Amino acid sequence: MKVDIKKFCILTLALALTGFMSPAFAQHDDHGHDDHAGHEHAEGHEEHNQNEEHGEGYDPVATVMHHIADANEFHIWKGVHIPLPVFLYAPDHGWTTGTSAMFEHGHTAVDGYVLNHGRINRVADASFPKGEVHVGHIDHKVETDEAGKEKDVYYVSYENESYKLDAPSTLDGGMMGGGITSFYDFSITKNVFTMFLAALLLIFIFNAVARGYKKNEGKAPSGIQSFFEVFFVFMRDEVTKPMIGEKHYERFQPFVMTLFFFILFCNLLGLVPFFPGSANVTGNIAVTLVLAVFTFIVVNLNGKKDYWQHIFWMPGIPGWVKIILTPVEILGLFIRPFSLMIRLFANISAGHIIILSLIGLIFLFGDNGANTGGAAAGAVVGGLFTAFMNLIELLVAALQAFVFAILSASYIGAAVEEHHHDEAHAH
Repeated sequence: MKVDIKKFCILTLALALTGFMSPAFAQHDDHGHDDHAGHEHAEGHEEHNQNEEHGEGYDPVATVMHHIADANEFHIWKGVHIPLPVFLYAPDHGWTTGTSAMFEHGHTAVDGYVLNHGRINRVADASFPKGEVHVGHIDHKVETDEAGKEKDVYYVSYENESYKLDAPSTLDGGMMGGGITSFYDFSITKNVFTMFLAALLLIFIFNAVARGYKKNEGKAPSGIQSFFEVFFVFMRDEVTKPMIGEKHYERFQPFVMTLFFFILFCNLLGLVPFFPGSANVTGNIAVTLVLAVFTFIVVNLNGKKDYWQHIFWMPGIPGWVKIILTPVEILGLFIRPFSLMIRLFANISAGHIIILSLIGLIFLFGDNGANTGGAAAGAVVGGLFTAFMNLIELLVAALQAFVFAILSASYIGAAVEEHHHDEAHAH
């Protein structure tokens, strides 16, 4: 089977590079601490301790949301973190670069930036000192904005004063609780790191596969080439060829296969509960948005005359019906990629939330250590169901990659399809 490895590698790198766009579109995740299944109760930040001291105990909703959000560092265990590169820009200050280690897990502010539960926030107050200063605890409050909407707000203490923190800027228009703030975060977050890792793994693997094709030309495939041949043939015979058509499928096969394997590898890495896995990549709506935009661009840039005609002025339909259908078809141009975005985001996020909730049964049944028997029962029940859900998640990881690829192929096929109206009318 013919595989265009150059196109595949270029497309894979392009998808990975879209990770830098994530801070601009990502959901507003002040909580930001996003470790996966096995690490959800190991954060040593002072605010968690304060919650326990005030009798709030284990908060399952907050804990789950912390762990499915993005972060500027990998949390390995209590007090053990792997820092990631930091690139921060504030219009009134300029660039601040380094690694997340310089924030000392939230105890040090650098140029007004602090690490709040794994995610960088900034003190917008100009009176706050620049350079490195030691800060106290971070307080969480729920405040009501001018529109009457409740909003999570964080304050950092410094020399017995509280300073309000700005979260990273997002271009979601406030739909996810974000908006434009005083700085922009272009850092390599967990999600970005995982996308680059997935891209590098794919490039390495498929270069090896390409070498196998050259070495075994005219012979039966062997080794890693033999393993991936099954996927190649399946995607060609069951996805690209029937959906796009014999005439055009080879042109778009590298794109469709890149989507499939990139999403699959990101999903599988997200199921690994420790470094370098644990990032909830496709459970981040910023990532699925960019993937959907790629499909939208490819589909509409390659749309044939018949495709646009069937959208703006359908042939063979009464004029008064066209007036009704045309707006619906135009809306459909945007509904299709929107459905791709939401479907992948919702299914992957739901799986992670269920797993984290099942593990949380240990702390709920054990009453935060007060009930050893309850904790043991929670461990048995939660452990068994978590093992089952992990198996389901393996299936979902592959299924969602396949669904995204096959729907993208079907949209491309509809765009490049050539209709023969004269022949149809003759019959």
